[in-house]
Amino acid sequence: MKSDDAIPRLMDPAEAEKLERIAFILKTVAHPMRLGVIHLLEQHPRLSVSEICERLGSEQSLTSHHLQNMRLKGILSVKREGRSMMYSLKERDVSLIIECLENCSCNM
Repeated sequence: MKSDDAIPRLMDPAEAEKLERIAFILKTVAHPMRLGVIHLLEQHPRLSVSEICERLGSEQSLTSHHLQNMRLKGILSVKREGRSMMYSLKERDVSLIIECLENCSCNM
């Protein structure tokens, strides 16, 4: 047995950071409503809270809670337009990760 076989290889720091970011995104969006919001914002780049609620059929307080969470974690951006808060996807990698999961051939 070679000596380097007994010592586990350390992951490249850049690769470890990349995997941490993917895990962070997955944890942040791991809720059906949050995934619904992401799908909406892929189709409509900017939506208000009321538009999101209407399209998802959800209550404004619950929707606002999820939007705030995703905004604080850097997934969404928000901009005030008049009396409305307009949400958009800030982190485009989210869409790529979700698309990859949707296209996987695993049976659920």
